[in-house]
Amino acid sequence: MRYAKHSQRGFTLIELMITVAIIAILTAIAYPAYTKYVLKGYRSEGLAMLNDAVARMERYYAQNNSYVGATLQTIGLTSTNVATLSSPTGRYSLSLSVTPTATTYTVLATAVAPQTNDSCGNLSITQDGTRSSSTGATDCFK
Repeated sequence: MRYAKHSQRGFTLIELMITVAIIAILTAIAYPAYTKYVLKGYRSEGLAMLNDAVARMERYYAQNNSYVGATLQTIGLTSTNVATLSSPTGRYSLSLSVTPTATTYTVLATAVAPQTNDSCGNLSITQDGTRSSSTGATDCFK
């Protein structure tokens, strides 16, 4: 009697388990890096808001020879008298963190969850161009 020759098809359980383990290891390495990259991408939104507010504050100073009286409304960022302004995605909230004096101001972009997980936290710029983050990180404005 002849035996029918059966060709082997498919994968063994061991091969599948090795593949799953490799994928799990790669995911464990790649996901935190991806999350950090996404947070950095949203940080650019906060930086854009800060730079726009600084330019408007300087325009206000050029017109009034003082920062006194500057609010988000008077510099043209809001149409209503509100103290903060949210970014388009809601990741940052912009405010003048202190009442402007004749020669000084500080513009603050406050991180809103989930952006609070970013290594930079809140971002600020003063009238003399001093940039700082609430966490003290030095590479936040790149």
